[in-house]
Formats: sequence, structure tokens, C-alpha cells
Amino acid sequence: MLEKVRYEGAYPTRERADEAVRLVLAGLGRQLTGDERVDLAACLPLEAARVLTAQIPATEPLTGWSFVKDLAARTDASLATTRWDTGSVFSAVTAYASRDLITRILHQLPTGYALLFGRAELAPAA
Repeated sequence: MLEKVRYEGAYPTRERADEAVRLVLAGLGRQLTGDERVDLAACLPLEAARVLTAQIPATEPLTGWSFVKDLAARTDASLATTRWDTGSVFSAVTAYASRDLITRILHQLPTGYALLFGRAELAPAA
């Protein structure tokens, strides 16, 4: 997974890719609950699953944009860099998880995550 993130994100070193993976998966672990959390952990490599499941789910879910802002604040990184990190890691996550599981995850999370996972976010017709 680390090499996929390094390649997708064009990170210069494995260490930089590892930082992105740990940051984003920890953040996702604070957002996911229930079967989706368990099923995603089962799909990921062991170390990635540990990072995801070591987090206590937050009581207030974050929108996709708030998720990126929260991660940026935790690392004192720019929003652009954090958005890049998030997209790179979520791209790798989609390689491990089934399309159905990603759909279930997106239904559990508030708005704004579909684009982070490389999908269109469709709004219901008014």
C-alpha cells in the first residue's frame, strides 16, 4: 500500500508517503464506525488496518472539507498539501476495498467524501 501511495502521490520518499498514510487513515478511523470500519480494516494491509482501528470514532462527524481542514490543522500543513495527501491515500484504499464497500462508506460519511475518494458526488434532484 505504501508504494502505491508513494507512486500515486509522487512522494519523494517512503517516509513521506508513510506520514500521509498514517495521517489520513487515522483521520478516517475517527470518522468510520460499525461494519464499514471492520470491513475496511479487513481489506487493508495489517499496519494500515492498525492505524485505522486504533482511533476512537469522533462523536461529531466531519464533512469532507472539514476532514481535510482538521488533518491540516493537526499537522500544520497547507490545505492543498493535505487535500493531496487525502486523495493519494484514498486512491490506494479504493484499490484494496471493493466498490460496494466504498459505496457503503460514502453513505455512512457526511457529504464531501466522494470527491476525496475519486468519485462524483451527486446531489439528489430537488
